Amino acid sequence: MTTLYTFGDSILDCGRYNQFGVHPGQLLVQNDDRLFPEFIGQDLASRGKARLEHRARDGATVDDLPSQAQGLRVEEGAIAIITIGGNDLLRGLIQDKGGGIASFANALDTFVKQLPIRPVVLGNVYDPTLGDDQRNFSSVDPAIARKNFQRINTKIQEIANRYGQFVDLHAHFLKGDSSWFTAIIEPSLRGADEVRRAFLPYVIGESR
Repeated sequence: MTTLYTFGDSILDCGRYNQFGVHPGQLLVQNDDRLFPEFIGQDLASRGKARLEHRARDGATVDDLPSQAQGLRVEEGAIAIITIGGNDLLRGLIQDKGGGIASFANALDTFVKQLPIRPVVLGNVYDPTLGDDQRNFSSVDPAIARKNFQRINTKIQEIANRYGQFVDLHAHFLKGDSSWFTAIIEPSLRGADEVRRAFLPYVIGESR
């Protein structure tokens, strides 16, 4: 049995943002062959018994991760995927001038280090403006926002490299378009599919 555990924010907990209630963890465990025929046979269930333990929550910040792991019972064949940081940016770190991002990194490092699941796969934060400053939805100077965006993604990558695997969601989503998003920043149905697409090689590889 392979058990996929999700932790983090709405990048993984985005079912409420599409009419089918689909989110990436579901698709990684059991593809919806009707919606995504391209991925028939490309899921954990096609390789054996698999189940999902979905703990990621829309709106979560790094401080919410420990509560998501409460009562955790880790089974043999466990894989964890994590996305976090977007809400931390929106709630202040996008204009951080001090040690806020360092504190974020320390909290994430502690969580991943203590998480009793290996392998662990971390995704970074994507850019819903697709690199276009004219689509800036915040009141923060884009130059400041992008600098802190890069800082937080660098920290996520460092932690991923320390404890597991890194998925560059930012680079992947820069290949997309506005159809990948809904409610300005959330993954649409297409976005959920694309998050799955980015994580899939790592999750399938780790399940072997």
